[in-house]
Amino acid sequence: MEPVDSILSELERLYPAARPALRYESPYELLVAVILSAQCTDERVNLVTRELFREHNTPETMLTLSQEELERAIYSCGFYRNKAAHILSASRDIAETFGGEVPRTLEELRTLAGVGRKTANVVYSVAFGGDAIAVDTHVFRVSNRLGIAEGKTPLEVEEGLMRAIPKEKWSKAHHLLIWHGRRVCRSQRPDCAGCTLRSLCKTGGTV
Repeated sequence: MEPVDSILSELERLYPAARPALRYESPYELLVAVILSAQCTDERVNLVTRELFREHNTPETMLTLSQEELERAIYSCGFYRNKAAHILSASRDIAETFGGEVPRTLEELRTLAGVGRKTANVVYSVAFGGDAIAVDTHVFRVSNRLGIAEGKTPLEVEEGLMRAIPKEKWSKAHHLLIWHGRRVCRSQRPDCAGCTLRSLCKTGGTV
């Protein structure tokens, strides 16, 4: 068995319930939540969206808010000015260009104002079941440490993961790497001694 196959098999054994931590009930809610999650914990985002989505869970209802009103609603997520601008811009694009429905292809998702590659990949894979790997800080760190895909930028790591992992496993691998990054291979004080992937890891517990 190839090292990458062994790593994925062990991650699947460790985290059989790996799934998104963000709470959402529609592709639009997921899109907003992912925008808010940049440099913010999923727990904080879930608290904010629980209130926000009570009355503003569609592009049309979101656009009834002013920039300042949305900033106040999402303030605790950090970078609230940019995030509010991105959410309103993307909502306007969805309402005016896509008939109020979040587009279902990567190409169209990436045309939305304020929606970058990572956000588009998450929505495409999670909401619509597409094959994509979104590289957040956890995926970037764990992929480099394990040696699955090494790179200095998220795009380099994404391209490396796409080469190393079968396409049908891209989306699942994304969640498995995130869970391992949160529970074991943490940014600060990773639990290398207790990691069952230690023998397969490029760094070999020397982080």
